[in-house]
Amino acid sequence: MQFWPRKRARRHYARVRSWASAPDAKPLGFAGYKAGMAHIIATDNRKFSQTKGQDISMPVTIVECPPLKVSSIKFYKKTPYGLKVTNEIMGKVDKELERKLPLPKKTNESELAKINPDEYADITLLVYTQPKLTGLGKKKPDVFEIGLGGNIKTKFDYAKNMLGKEITVGGVFQEGQQVDIHAVSKGKGFQGPVKRFGVTIRSHKAEKTKRGPASLGSWCGQGHMMYRVAHAGQMGYHTRLDYNKQIIKIEKDPSKVNPAGGFNRYGIVNNPCILIKGSVTGAKKRIVRLCKATRENKRMAKEAPAIQQIILSS
Repeated sequence: MQFWPRKRARRHYARVRSWASAPDAKPLGFAGYKAGMAHIIATDNRKFSQTKGQDISMPVTIVECPPLKVSSIKFYKKTPYGLKVTNEIMGKVDKELERKLPLPKKTNESELAKINPDEYADITLLVYTQPKLTGLGKKKPDVFEIGLGGNIKTKFDYAKNMLGKEITVGGVFQEGQQVDIHAVSKGKGFQGPVKRFGVTIRSHKAEKTKRGPASLGSWCGQGHMMYRVAHAGQMGYHTRLDYNKQIIKIEKDPSKVNPAGGFNRYGIVNNPCILIKGSVTGAKKRIVRLCKATRENKRMAKEAPAIQQIILSS
């Protein structure tokens, strides 16, 4: 049921429905652009691994993370219908943000002095990306909210200091930390039931179709085709969540991860980037949202393995 309905995502970057709690007042998430994959030689530091202490090959995904900019602070109050935004303080923003949303002629930063944080239930930051710093050839920023850790007073103090400023990936995450990845998967278009659901291809002597479901369901009293029947339809470009991916490295010098000529179908990484163990949902150049893990794996090593070599050749 978690994968229904299998329809196209509304937009190319995923929304985050819940945030993990944290004692420190800092952002609980970040975002970057997926550049490609490589593999590293690292010393295995997993406690129960059969290759503990040995150098092993490990696949990693490189995500370019240019700094995010804080455009506004959002204040939430509790209502009978859940948390609702009751106030928003806008700061100074870049001209590129006009490509995404209409901007006010004047900022209302002066109203920060009048706000009592105890009147609100939650405070979040509205941030936007800076794709102009990358080699994507994209100018239109992506805008989304990021949750904050700490209590309501520390959230307010942090948000007030960061309004209109940049947030770096090193100020949000640490090496070895577990993160959840929210992203939109690769689109594969309109596909049949064999590829979409893995139904068995029937005998060549079957009376009707060979690449369709053998049965349309035993119970058909509802008067229409049930959604559980494996039929053709949209495959891919779905919003997906990947739990407990480990950050192997936060690299400030992008020249150490750039292969000769840049990444295939992406180009050269120009900003700080992170190396995530394993694969990451989505196509190259697609924005990936990283959040503090909501259900950490306690068996996973808390420290990142020591990297001996980054293999950049294909």
